[in-house]
Amino acid sequence: MAVHTSQSVAKAAGDDVARGRSRGTGNPPPPSRLRRALSVHWYAWTMVAPVVIVIGVIIGYPLFRGLWLSLTNADERNVARSIGVNEIPATYEFVGVDNYVDALTGGQFLSTLGWTLVWTVSCVGVTFCLGMALANILNRKIAGRSAYRMALILPWAIPGFVSVFAWRFLYNEDRGLLNKLLTGSGFDGIPWLNDPTWAKFSVIAVNVWLGVPFIMVALLGGLQSIPSEQYEAAEMDGATAWQRFRHVTLPGLRPVSTTVILLSTIWTFNMFPVIFLLTRGGPGEATQILVTQAYKFSFEISPRDFAQSSTWGVLILVLLMLFAVVYRRVLRTQGDNW
Repeated sequence: MAVHTSQSVAKAAGDDVARGRSRGTGNPPPPSRLRRALSVHWYAWTMVAPVVIVIGVIIGYPLFRGLWLSLTNADERNVARSIGVNEIPATYEFVGVDNYVDALTGGQFLSTLGWTLVWTVSCVGVTFCLGMALANILNRKIAGRSAYRMALILPWAIPGFVSVFAWRFLYNEDRGLLNKLLTGSGFDGIPWLNDPTWAKFSVIAVNVWLGVPFIMVALLGGLQSIPSEQYEAAEMDGATAWQRFRHVTLPGLRPVSTTVILLSTIWTFNMFPVIFLLTRGGPGEATQILVTQAYKFSFEISPRDFAQSSTWGVLILVLLMLFAVVYRRVLRTQGDNW
């Protein structure tokens, strides 16, 4: 009887504790994941916070400012400005998504997007193939390998605007070295930058020349990380050079290649210096890509159209984000955890 009574008392006490917790009078609930992370890793958060704040100010404010301007009719005539001692307030108005509708339904954006895609695919494809070929050559034991590496990395070390101006001199129709070599060999000079077709070829060639060193160095590092035992095993099994490249080299370079292709695509899609310094989008609008056209809206045409420029900038960001998402999903379907 005493045992039964003690069990009843313990059970009643347990019920009281449970009821107390349900009424909020018991132990406090466990801390959230964010609170636990802050309490455990507070030092890391403290060290990272200044960088996050600076990046948020530098990138976040222009991003949201551009997004807001893309929803207005802001241009040079209705933004806030100063004339002498007089402060003129902004008079632009909110127009919603009208700028996006005009851009996506108009012919200028779509035609510029078409050439931008051709420019990006051509540059990335040619650059990757050349970088792959040079990386495979330099991965072999050849005489003067270090000198070849330094010479091929040189375009990467030179500032981009210096390289573009050098190429612009080479492309000069009257005094350029390329046309002098052609005329000296009995051929007619080529209007490298004055003909729409040749101008497109010219800007692609310059961008490929600038981009090959990065691809080559990245792929060369990937090649050197592939164990030599895999090549030896494949050779012992009778695999040809092409079979070793296809079944050993390419799978071994996949982690590096995926990252390199993504970065090259983003950089080339937004490659402002080559187009602007070499042709300024000309002749006419033949070599104008999205980013240079957005710049033209803001700084070259009159009146300067800040709303349209911001709209194109937001569309460029959306396109690149969509590409990154699709690219990642394709890699995941192929079994890559990227």
